[in-house]
Amino acid sequence: MKFLKSLPIVLGLLAMPVAVQAQDAAAYPERPVKVIVPFPPGGATDIVGREISDRLARALGQPFVVENRSGASGNIGMEAAARAAPDGYTLVVGAPQTLTINPQLFKSNPFNPQKELDPIVVVATVPNVLIVNPKLPISSVKDLISYSKARPGKVNYGSSSIGGTPHLSSELFKSMTGTDIMHIPYRGSSPALTDLMGGQIDIMFDNLPAALPHIKSGRVKALAVTTKQRSDAAPELPTMDEAGVPGFESQGWFSLLAPAGTPPAILEKINAEVNKILATDTFKERLANVGAQPKGGSIADFRELLNTETQRWSEVIRFADIKVE
Repeated sequence: MKFLKSLPIVLGLLAMPVAVQAQDAAAYPERPVKVIVPFPPGGATDIVGREISDRLARALGQPFVVENRSGASGNIGMEAAARAAPDGYTLVVGAPQTLTINPQLFKSNPFNPQKELDPIVVVATVPNVLIVNPKLPISSVKDLISYSKARPGKVNYGSSSIGGTPHLSSELFKSMTGTDIMHIPYRGSSPALTDLMGGQIDIMFDNLPAALPHIKSGRVKALAVTTKQRSDAAPELPTMDEAGVPGFESQGWFSLLAPAGTPPAILEKINAEVNKILATDTFKERLANVGAQPKGGSIADFRELLNTETQRWSEVIRFADIKVE
């Protein structure tokens, strides 16, 4: 009898954490939220991160303040987020490199992003685009292949960092075309693009949002996109498959995550708000203008993508024998 009398109290105590979480989520956010971008300003990760942060600030009534913390191929910013308090007031913008590629390349990493960060939502996907210095005598992918084969080891390519999808796209291109092109890694997309326009490097793959303004201005020449379908932002560009490299495919995507242990109710609230934002015509148009497409979906969808992408890039890394010392 005593047990039965105390049962409602026990059940009430068990339910308290859920009730507290619901209250926290209802009031969230009550102060500014920091959004870490683990790469320098100007790249695609930064562009998409700032766009969604701005919309979340408008929707939720508190600033979502972007902080660029670059270095170590994105690992510095990702680790800073993983070590932050799991209260919803630190988020991080994730990408294939930082979530599915780096853990396979940096064996001595002191943290595992897929275990120490909670996924929230995939915001957008973007194709990579193959671009060249406009002064080179190259107008197509086939031209580039011929030009490179005539100069083995003399043509170089830049990348935003070691292990990013632009880097792996370049290595996949080399493997599929039999070309010998030298890699010059940079700390971010913006400095690599600057050197491409200045003629210090010859070619590079980059996420379309970062490259698109320079393509439109004529400061770089675009040859093809890396997705199966042409991009709505640049429909005149062929796919790599159409341009003469059958079966070539890669893309980038950008997401939001929080430190592991962040209350699920807060994660679900952010997920729901982002999905609402992605459904608006104004945000769709804004993403299209920078070469991206809205993604969205549930937290479970994001977890499934992480598993799929980890396997995809594992095969490319082994195929290209990419190592990080």
